[in-house]
Amino acid sequence: MKNLLLTGILGAAMSISCSTAKTAQTNRAEFLKLKGDWEITSVNYDKNYKIKPFDEGADAQCFVGSHWRLIPNNWSGSYTLNGGGSCPSVIQPIKFEVVNGNEFKFKKLLEGSKAKAVIEGYSLNLVSQTTDSFSLEQNVPSNGENVRIVYNFARTGMK
Repeated sequence: MKNLLLTGILGAAMSISCSTAKTAQTNRAEFLKLKGDWEITSVNYDKNYKIKPFDEGADAQCFVGSHWRLIPNNWSGSYTLNGGGSCPSVIQPIKFEVVNGNEFKFKKLLEGSKAKAVIEGYSLNLVSQTTDSFSLEQNVPSNGENVRIVYNFARTGMK
């Protein structure tokens, strides 16, 4: 009786772990599709608000045309704002991850800091993804409401 019970428990545990591993592999495969060079082609939001994403002190429209490099095998990357007009020129290293297949999280790495020492970051939802494009959605609180911002990316380089 004990052997039968033990066998049943082990069988259930193995089926759960295999299912979890298969889900993790599927999520990782989707995540690896983000590898490469990307450009933000548009930033969509309610224009009644002044949006300054990611604490750069730059208007959201300064991110249109920005270059993002994502390297999933070591969770690193960067983004570059081109500057010009009232937009600053910025090169920002980041560490990122995709959690639960649709939550894109990243944190900015300041010069001389290690990723594990940085505790604050940004969380966006991966709302659509194809081989050559993806969109991230961010909800930013403002005056008791959430302002929805959508960043649309297009592939510009390596896969």
